[in-house]
Amino acid sequence: MAECGRVDSSTSSHTMDKSITLPPDEIFRNMENAKRFAIDIGGSLTKLAYYSTVQHKVAKVRSFDHSTKEAAGDKLYEIAVQEEVTARLHFIKFENAYIETCLDFIKDHLVNTETKVIKATGGGAHKFKELIERKLGLKVDKEDEMTCLIKGCNFVLKNIPHEAFVYAKHADSEFRFQTTNPDIFPYLLVNIGSGVSIVKVESEDKFERIGGSSIGGGTFWGLGALLTKTKRFDELLQLASKGQHSSVDMLVKDIYGGSYACLGLTGDLIASSFGKSATADKEFSNEDMAKSLLHMISNDIGQLACLYAKLHNLSRVYFGGFFIRGHPVTMHTITYSINFFTKVRFIYFYDTNSVICYMCWSYVEPPHVLLLQGEVQALFLRHEGYLGAIGAFLKGAEEDNPNQYSWGENYAGSSGLMSVSPDMNPMQRARSGTFDMLEMDRLDRQLVNLPLLQDPSSYIPDTVDLTEDAHAREYWLYCFEEALDGVVKRAVASQPDIPEAVERAEKFRQKYLHKLQTLRHQPFAYGSLTVRSLLDTREHCLNEFNFPDPYSKIKERENDIALKYYQNAVKSLEELSWEDRQFALVRGVLAGNVFDWGAKAVSEVLESNPEFGFEEAKRRLEDRPWLVDSFDQWLERLKGPPHRCALFFVDNSGVDIILGVMPFVRELLSRGTEVVLASNSGPALNDVTNSELQILTERIAAMDPVIDSALREDRLTLVQNGSSSPCLDLSRLDKVLAMLVRERQTDLVVIEGMGRAIHTNYYAMLSCESLKMAVIKNSWLADRLGGKLFSVVFKYEVPAGKPQ
Repeated sequence: MAECGRVDSSTSSHTMDKSITLPPDEIFRNMENAKRFAIDIGGSLTKLAYYSTVQHKVAKVRSFDHSTKEAAGDKLYEIAVQEEVTARLHFIKFENAYIETCLDFIKDHLVNTETKVIKATGGGAHKFKELIERKLGLKVDKEDEMTCLIKGCNFVLKNIPHEAFVYAKHADSEFRFQTTNPDIFPYLLVNIGSGVSIVKVESEDKFERIGGSSIGGGTFWGLGALLTKTKRFDELLQLASKGQHSSVDMLVKDIYGGSYACLGLTGDLIASSFGKSATADKEFSNEDMAKSLLHMISNDIGQLACLYAKLHNLSRVYFGGFFIRGHPVTMHTITYSINFFTKVRFIYFYDTNSVICYMCWSYVEPPHVLLLQGEVQALFLRHEGYLGAIGAFLKGAEEDNPNQYSWGENYAGSSGLMSVSPDMNPMQRARSGTFDMLEMDRLDRQLVNLPLLQDPSSYIPDTVDLTEDAHAREYWLYCFEEALDGVVKRAVASQPDIPEAVERAEKFRQKYLHKLQTLRHQPFAYGSLTVRSLLDTREHCLNEFNFPDPYSKIKERENDIALKYYQNAVKSLEELSWEDRQFALVRGVLAGNVFDWGAKAVSEVLESNPEFGFEEAKRRLEDRPWLVDSFDQWLERLKGPPHRCALFFVDNSGVDIILGVMPFVRELLSRGTEVVLASNSGPALNDVTNSELQILTERIAAMDPVIDSALREDRLTLVQNGSSSPCLDLSRLDKVLAMLVRERQTDLVVIEGMGRAIHTNYYAMLSCESLKMAVIKNSWLADRLGGKLFSVVFKYEVPAGKPQ
C-alpha cells in the first residue's frame, strides 16, 4: 500500500492524511508498463490518463494433423494457454489535494516508459506545471482545453454504448441510458465551468463555439458563498438539495393567486428568482437561498441551450463541466429547465405593432409566432469528468491513430457511475478514498453496425432493462451470486496443473461478488443493467485473473463426442421426406441448444448425468404448438425460391454446433443458399469460438462432401462476430463480417440461443427475413414469458411490406 498525502494549499508545508491509501492493484494499475501520459487539472479534481501494455493469458486452439492417421484416440485439437500483450487505457480521477503524493507514487512505480512528454490541459495545468515536471521528469506540453473536451466526448460516444443518459429524478430508474446513434454528429456540447461555453460539433475535427454565458458554475459558487458563507462547491450543492426555493422565489401564484391560464403558466412556475427577498421581513435559510440560486442559474443555462439547439436544428444536447460532475441535484435542475422550455410552444405579449417573443428575445410580425417543439433532451455522460484527459491523451497519441481501433470498457477495472458518492457507495469510498477509475481495452477488431438493422439509431440489444425492473434485477443478481461457486470450480478445473489457480479463482470470486454488490445498490453503474452486462462483467473478471476459457476442457470433450455421431445424424435426416426433414432439422437445432453450460437447469443435468445425449434433449422439448411458433410460416417460405445468403449467429460447442446447426446449414447449402457462420472471436461459457469452429468444420468436411464442396467453392464462410460474450449486440460487430453481409447480399439472418435470441435481439427489427430459435432453460424466464422450462421459441419474421 502506498500512502496518499493531502496537499494543504493554505500553507507551504504538506500534511499527510494517513486514512487515504493507494492500493496499487486497484488504483494506478499496471503502472510499471505505462507508455504515455496525459493529465487534466481542474479547479478541484485531477484526471490522469495513461496507456499501458497488459500481459494476460489467452486460450489458443491448434489443430492436430489428422492426415496421416485416423486412430480413434487422436485428440481433436490442442488448447494452449499463452501470454498475449494488449493495449489498455487507464483514467483516474482524484482531488487536487492529493496530487503531490500521487505523482510520487507514479514516479516510484514507473519502469518502462519511453515518453519524455506529458500532455496537459485544464486550468490547473499551468499552476502545477513545475510540480509535474519536477516529480516525473517529463516535459509538460499544454493542449487546448476545448479541443481536448471535444475529442474526449467523441471518443466515449463512439466506444461506450451506454455513455449518454437522461436523468429523471422521480422515476423508478433515475438514469435512462440512451442508444448511441451510429452517427454521433452533429451535437451540441454545453460545458458549464466557471462560465458556460456552447459548442456545436459537426465532425471529428470540425467544431465551433457558437455561444455562451458568463453566468455559470462560478456564478453559483461565488454568489452562493456570499449568501451562505459556504466556501466549498459540493457543500453548497448539499445545501441546495435540502432547500425549498419557493420560500425565496416569487411564483406565478404569488402574483395572480393561481395559474395564468391564457399564457399557459402554472401557479408553481417561478415568476421572479429571489423575488420574495425584496419584500419579506424575515431571514431566509441557507438551504432555501442555495436552492433558489441553483434554479436561477440552471433555468438560464437551460433556456440558452434550448435556443441554440433550435437555432441550429440540433436535438442532441450534452451537458458537462464542473457544474454537472454527476451531481443529482444539478442534473435534475438542468433537466427540469430543458423540459420546461421545450414543452412550451410559444410565449408572447402583444405590442401595438409587433409580437415580442420573450423566449428568444426576438421580434416577429403578427400573426406569426415562434414555435418551439419539445424535441430537445438534456443528455449527460457517464464519464464526462474524463473528457479533457481523454482528449489530451488522444492528442498525444495521434501518431498511433487510436481512432482506427474500437475500444471497450473493462468493467473489472472501472468504478462505475457515481462510485465516489458517499451516499451511494460508502463501502467503496472507504476502500479507495475519493478515487475513481475507468479502463478501456483496445479490441482486436473494428466494430460496426450490422448493415441489416432496420433502424440502427433505435436498435436496443437487450430485451429487459434490469435497471428499471426491480423484481427481475433482484432475481438475476441472486442467480449470478448462486452460480459463482460453480464458475470458480470450473475455472480451477480448467488449469489443473497450475497450483496458484485456486488463489486466483478466489480473487476472482471476491472481485465479481463485489461487482454484484455494487450493482445491487447502483444498478446504473455501467449503463443499463442487463443479463448481458452481468455476463460480460463476469467474463471481464475471469480474464482479469487469467482464466481465459474455463470451459475449454468441456468443449473439447463434447466436440469430440458429437463428431462421432455426425454421419449417422445426417444419414437419418436424408431418409426422411422433405417436409419431415425440415421439422427434424429445426428440432435438431433446438435440441442442440439445450446443451448450454451457462444455464443452471442444464448444467446440473449434465454434471449429474454425463450420458445425457441428443435424443434425450429432444424428448425434453415441449410439443407443438410451441411458446412462440412460426414453423408453419417458415415451412411455407422454404417451398419458395432459396435465399441468396444466410447469416447464422451460432451458439454452443459440441452437440449444438455439430449435430444441430451443421445439418441445418447443410440443408440451406443444398437449396443453393450461401451461408456465413458467425461465431465468437473469444471464449465465453461453452460457446464455440471461431478458431474452434474452423477445426470442427474441417473435420466435418472430411466426412461430408456437401460441406467440403461448399468450403472449397466459398459458399460456406466462417467469420468472427467480434464478440466474447454469450449475448449478441448487433451494433458492435466485426467490420469484416459487416462487409461480407453487404457483398453476399444477405437476405436471411438466423440467431440461435437464449443469450443471443432471448436475452438480446428478441425484439430486434431487421430489413431482411430473420429466424430466432431458442430453448428457454430458465424456469423464472419461462414463467415470465408465459411458458415452462424447455419451452421453445421459433420466431420467423418478415419485414413489413415484404411479401411472405
